[in-house]
Amino acid sequence: MENHQFIYPILVSLITALGLVSISLCIAAEFKKTEKKDLRFDGKWCYLPGSVAFELGIGALICLLIAQVIGNLLICTICFSRDHQNSSKPNKKPTFNSLICVLSWMSFVMGIILIGTSISMSKSQQLGEGWLDGECYIVKDGVYIISAILVFVTLSSTLAYLTLKIKKKNPVQTRWQDTSTSN
Repeated sequence: MENHQFIYPILVSLITALGLVSISLCIAAEFKKTEKKDLRFDGKWCYLPGSVAFELGIGALICLLIAQVIGNLLICTICFSRDHQNSSKPNKKPTFNSLICVLSWMSFVMGIILIGTSISMSKSQQLGEGWLDGECYIVKDGVYIISAILVFVTLSSTLAYLTLKIKKKNPVQTRWQDTSTSN
């Protein structure tokens, strides 16, 4: 474990940075999304130009996905390490950690669905094609903000789960968590 004393803080910092970038991109997409005034309608057909929110949403989606994958790989590494397996007793009851993990995954899935749907609506909707059944759809106000909140909940719960898992390990092995024990 001594070889990996700096890898956990680096990965936690990376997860935090990716989450904050994703939140920032969601907020920026809210301000750059297509507005109702951009919609062109000729009686039967509609046309909606693409917006920068599409690219911002793609970036937010990628950052959220990478942060969740890295966070869960780190959690799995901690959960399945030999030190952790030897020191923990099997517990059949759901714990607070399990509830945080479920919250992380639920908010992640809802965030991915919401961001994905929003960015697909932010693409250019050609005359006569539209988004769904030939009709043009505009992303409602606040959808990207709600996505940013879901990203924040995902990030917070993943980091909380990581912190609780790391604190269960031997405090001497995780010097970066508590520097007072090393003195």
